[in-house]
Amino acid sequence: MNKLLYFAALVDKLGLASEEIDLPSNVPDVRGLVGMLKQRGGAWEEVFGNDALRITVNKQFSELVTPLKSGDEVAFISAWL
Repeated sequence: MNKLLYFAALVDKLGLASEEIDLPSNVPDVRGLVGMLKQRGGAWEEVFGNDALRITVNKQFSELVTPLKSGDEVAFISAWL
């Protein structure tokens, strides 16, 4: 199980501040998670298609190639106003 946290404008845009999900085996890294969330459509597609998004994994700023494992906490921070 992974905890996803949403901060700043993302809370209003997505309608939630956090959620817990099981990552499918085809989501090995941050890029895969972003793609998976983007596929939810609507506001999700808009938010996760935006380059102005900062991402942390276990409280460390991360890149799209950062690997993910079960138990990781991933936070998404809006970098736009």
